[in-house]
Amino acid sequence: MSTAASYIALTKPRLLPLVLLSGLPALVMASGDWPTPAITVVTLLGIALCAAAANSLNSYVERDLDALMDRTRARPLPAGELAPNQALVFGLLLTVIGAALLWRFAGLTAALVSLSAIGVYIFVYTIWLKPRTPFAVVVGGFSGAIAPLIADAAVDGRVGAAGLLLFAIVFVWQPPHFYAIALFRRDDYARAGFPMLPDRIGEEATYRRILIWSACLLPLTLAPAALPMLGPIYLVSALALGLLFLRRGWALHRERSLEAARGLFRTSLVQLMGLFAAMILDLAVSPLL
Repeated sequence: MSTAASYIALTKPRLLPLVLLSGLPALVMASGDWPTPAITVVTLLGIALCAAAANSLNSYVERDLDALMDRTRARPLPAGELAPNQALVFGLLLTVIGAALLWRFAGLTAALVSLSAIGVYIFVYTIWLKPRTPFAVVVGGFSGAIAPLIADAAVDGRVGAAGLLLFAIVFVWQPPHFYAIALFRRDDYARAGFPMLPDRIGEEATYRRILIWSACLLPLTLAPAALPMLGPIYLVSALALGLLFLRRGWALHRERSLEAARGLFRTSLVQLMGLFAAMILDLAVSPLL
């Protein structure tokens, strides 16, 4: 049981619900109706396995650096719970199973999109850019936002407006979310040698960038309300959550404190999960009204 728990921890399971929450509404809207439970489960399972694969391979690549940071040194590899080769084989196995599942039941396009996301996340983001530039989070945002594209492609082999809009929301949400972490985890990242935005452009410029990204996110989160299957439940929720996030960004810009950065980080999680929860609720309730 202890070994199984270590393998599960490699996948960073706390991140997976958000991946599934972003994929489900894209699947429904691309289908024009709620798909069969079998198609829904298989598609989301394939997406989850590919996300777990990317997280496991990331843990393998960054195992030595994880040992240097307080927030990551208890992970299975730096803690010595698993050998590096075990993590590598596990990550590759999840990649093969997840992509094969998507290929078989969701189509070649969905499988290729998932594999491209894993490749970008590991080789372009983790290995190449992250140790070199604080702007790596923008590139890494492609992989972090990929679930709606996979779900959309699973319907008919192409990506439409629903997948692209949901992808864009998660993509634009990620920079202010991670820049907030860079502020209150600055010393931790410095011990591992990661170049973070406050160290490269200064805290003042980081505050401004967070505010700009937050402002750009608000109209983007409102845009899905124009899609045929969404209604007032999502629109009102998106507006309220977007204003809350923007208010937190302004508070950080005004207060310039670590506590304000933590507050923005927590609010960002509430906003994104709230957006997709409201989207799913609207998709479920609107046909009944």
